Amino acid sequence: MAVVIAALLPVFVLIVLGIVLKHSLMQLDTQWHGLERLTYFVLFPMLLIQTLVRADLSKVPVAGVGGALLLSALAMSLLCLALRPALSRLGIDGPAFTSIFQGATRWQTFVALSVAANMFGDVGLALASVAMVAIIPLVNVLSVVVLARYAAPEKQSAGTIVMTVVRNPLIWACAIGLAVNLMHLPLPKIWHDVADALSRSSLAIGLLVTGAGLHLQGLLRPSLGAAFGVVFKLVLMPALAMGLGVWFGLSGNSLAIVAICSAVPTSSSAYVLARQMGGDAPLLAQIITLQTIFAAVTMPVAIALAA
Repeated sequence: MAVVIAALLPVFVLIVLGIVLKHSLMQLDTQWHGLERLTYFVLFPMLLIQTLVRADLSKVPVAGVGGALLLSALAMSLLCLALRPALSRLGIDGPAFTSIFQGATRWQTFVALSVAANMFGDVGLALASVAMVAIIPLVNVLSVVVLARYAAPEKQSAGTIVMTVVRNPLIWACAIGLAVNLMHLPLPKIWHDVADALSRSSLAIGLLVTGAGLHLQGLLRPSLGAAFGVVFKLVLMPALAMGLGVWFGLSGNSLAIVAICSAVPTSSSAYVLARQMGGDAPLLAQIITLQTIFAAVTMPVAIALAA
């Protein structure tokens, strides 16, 4: 447990630093918006490409890790949809349901990759990147479909949903990195020098942006919907993922990576999608903030159980 906490501590310190900077040195939203776009479209994709280019995928259980996380995300999605009638009877409307759905199924990639790298180095980064290939396309498609069905003021066409997924730079980065790796394409030294420089800055800046995006208002009186979002993501999702990981024969570091990726808070990009498609954005902001706070307790437990 001490090793797990030591790996998580720098991650949460950077998130807290982001909160402090947002309320002191960098108070303008435009400053953080620029950093968010830089990280999302340049720094983070470069980290994923470089990690996958260098990964020795023959030595890691790609199918087991990816399969466990893919099926757990699918199972959680189906559970949320099955609970929709019951949640409706509790007064949770369509837009609020979409926020619970996103809060339960999506994951904060900055946190996952940082913890994986702190605990397991390049191998951890490679496995977490493979997990992204499995999860990101699925949860993006499902989130857009659920928002279109339960929250969007206008019905979204299939083409719009497909384009939302296709334009995701993280999916492209994973695809490019895997393609270069599997085809053994040689890259010049200058590529590695530039990519390494950009990659080193990506996780720190990403965690600062995550902290700056948290909404601390209303945390003393969380809503019922927020409570469901926290329990589904921080308790049920890790339990599903680790159970599937054991079923796939994973153990040790590989199972710990599954625990890391499933136990992280929800992605802050979910908030942007909720605003764009008519979801309950304030509720989702509350869910993300509460998850980030409680994950400081639940993540060490999940990872320690797996490891």
